[in-house]
Amino acid sequence: MSDRGGDGHDGRPDAADEPALFSALLEDSAEDLYENAPCGYLSTLMDGQIAKVNRTLLDWLGYRREDLVGRRRFADLLTVGGQLYHETHFAPLLRMQGELSGIALEMKAADGSRLPVLVTSVVKTGGDGEPLLIRTTVFDARDRRAYEAELLRARQEADRERERLQRLAATLQQTLLPPALEDVPGLEVAAHYHIASVDEVGGDFYDLFPLTADTWGLFLGDVCGKGAAAAAVTSLTRYTLRAAAVYDPDPAAVLGNLNTVLNQNQNGTDPRFCTVVFGLLTPDWAAGGFHITLASGGHPPAVLMRADGGARYLPTPGGQLIGVLPDAHIATTTLRLGPGDTLLLYTDGLTEARTDRSGGRYGDEALLDFARALAPTTASAVVEALSGLLTSLGGGVDDDTAVLAVTVPAGAR
Repeated sequence: MSDRGGDGHDGRPDAADEPALFSALLEDSAEDLYENAPCGYLSTLMDGQIAKVNRTLLDWLGYRREDLVGRRRFADLLTVGGQLYHETHFAPLLRMQGELSGIALEMKAADGSRLPVLVTSVVKTGGDGEPLLIRTTVFDARDRRAYEAELLRARQEADRERERLQRLAATLQQTLLPPALEDVPGLEVAAHYHIASVDEVGGDFYDLFPLTADTWGLFLGDVCGKGAAAAAVTSLTRYTLRAAAVYDPDPAAVLGNLNTVLNQNQNGTDPRFCTVVFGLLTPDWAAGGFHITLASGGHPPAVLMRADGGARYLPTPGGQLIGVLPDAHIATTTLRLGPGDTLLLYTDGLTEARTDRSGGRYGDEALLDFARALAPTTASAVVEALSGLLTSLGGGVDDDTAVLAVTVPAGAR
């Protein structure tokens, strides 16, 4: 005869007995629910003396009931720091408010170990409104503490990784800029690079370099995008400009060569184009100063600040982005930079910087007014002033900005 029937021989109740057992489980006594709750319960007198404690909390802390009831205060179960917090903050606030919820504390177990807990306390009053006792619920926060510790570890690791990437970005950015500007006899030169975000490599660039004994090339530009892809295009652009200028120093030819290189390297997912202005500088030995030819491919116009205090944009209309079209139009202009004159090149991170919360931009007119207020000036003075301006705009500068200025010193011949 099988022992798997409903006679209970296998230790399981008969099916007929299950409803009765289920009903009995539902009718557990309030005392049992109190003693074996998944959280700790503690009742104290108003002076903190423990009057009642459930088995759950006793098990967590390793105490016997007789060790605590009528013999210890709630604060005695806290660490030194917890006792200080209880006396200076917890107890006074509880008396004033009548309830405190979710307070993080540490309790001392009988073996000296610490138990992180979350505590909720409520003051119970009598019919006359006078406080009689404090009922406290204690939640085990060990899992939460472990979770918070893991979050902290992950955040610290993320911070270290971010610092590493920032150092990498800064190093990469430095390789895309000349370590120092060429010393051109009879010319003062200054430049500045303003980084909008330390987390990303920008695509702005500039350079000044000799072509012959009495000819120099300069350029300043802005590659589309940010990050490693923009850095790769910036590197390609800088070296192409230098090489093209050696082959044919005519500014329009230099930019035409760059346009061909970038256009041939285009692909749908990684656009390779930029705005750039290239200049050819030759000294004017007879009258002093320099003759300059500028070619622009979609770049903001340069600012000319004269020795007489005037300032204006140098128009280069119609210049198209470099790298987009197979045969981009290159706009050119020529000028003579005399003693006391300053030429300023910049990228659009300056004029497109936000100046207020409504999103208003700094703009071309503001820059021209800025230049007129400075003129006559020097390369170092205008670059220093623009550096201060960019810093004052703070988070409004959301794109990297490069500025490059050249001045023929006053009285130079």
